[in-house]
Amino acid sequence: MARKRTTRRGHRAADPSILGTYDIATGVAEVREDEFRPGAYVLHVNGVPSSHIVPGQPRELDFEYMRWIAAMVEEIVAERLDPARLRVTHLGGAACSLARYFADMWPASRHTVVELDATLADYVRAWFDIPRSPTVRIRAGEARAVTETFAPDSRDVLIRDVFAGDATPRPLTTVEFFRRVSASLAPGGLYVANCGDHADLAGAKAELAGMAEVFEHVAVIADPPMLKGRRYGNIILVASDAELPVEGSPGAARVAKPLLAGAVPAHYKDERWTRAFFSGAVPRTD
Repeated sequence: MARKRTTRRGHRAADPSILGTYDIATGVAEVREDEFRPGAYVLHVNGVPSSHIVPGQPRELDFEYMRWIAAMVEEIVAERLDPARLRVTHLGGAACSLARYFADMWPASRHTVVELDATLADYVRAWFDIPRSPTVRIRAGEARAVTETFAPDSRDVLIRDVFAGDATPRPLTTVEFFRRVSASLAPGGLYVANCGDHADLAGAKAELAGMAEVFEHVAVIADPPMLKGRRYGNIILVASDAELPVEGSPGAARVAKPLLAGAVPAHYKDERWTRAFFSGAVPRTD
């Protein structure tokens, strides 16, 4: 067998047979080599960077917001969920970066990735080192429709990372959707959503208002410029029927540590701050 070409740093070089543009059911996917990390790939879907993959190193999360999600999930799993029986659903798949990460961290966990584009799902299985089913199962379908089929108490963590352009489709931001999510979560379960929003933060506030109608506890993670409404960016929305870390607690400190260590430092904001943040916002409904 021929040896893989390597770079001067010893990193495995990208496989040129993977690089390129591909027609998929929802448009176009493009696999590019990461110009800053030899041997790593960036998957673009319809021109938008959607996943970053380092083959053989599933715990390398290049996208900051994914590291923020990981910090929150890891704290809640350590606090009250059993990693040997953990059931995680990922709404929004692309190259399954977070599913790879958590599957490596907790080998007995089970992940279902819901991806709208079945052609893309087939491609990423062929391109990247995604654990096989049942560890990581990719289910083709529209995220809201699939969520409607979830049995009660059938999952422990549900992560929503679905975009159409720069926004999450409205059906995944309503009170009715949150009710379906809540019903599908086992006691102590966690809902985490990646919300892309503009400077007015109206979308995030409306979502949080809807989440608070359904879940007992809510929280937020974002970098300070985003929280101050200075630009478009990612804000992580968190909800659970069980208590979330409060300011000054050891749990909040554990979440904050990895958030502050990244290239884009972020803050965890507890329930008291979060409820003041979305005060007066009107929830969305179907």
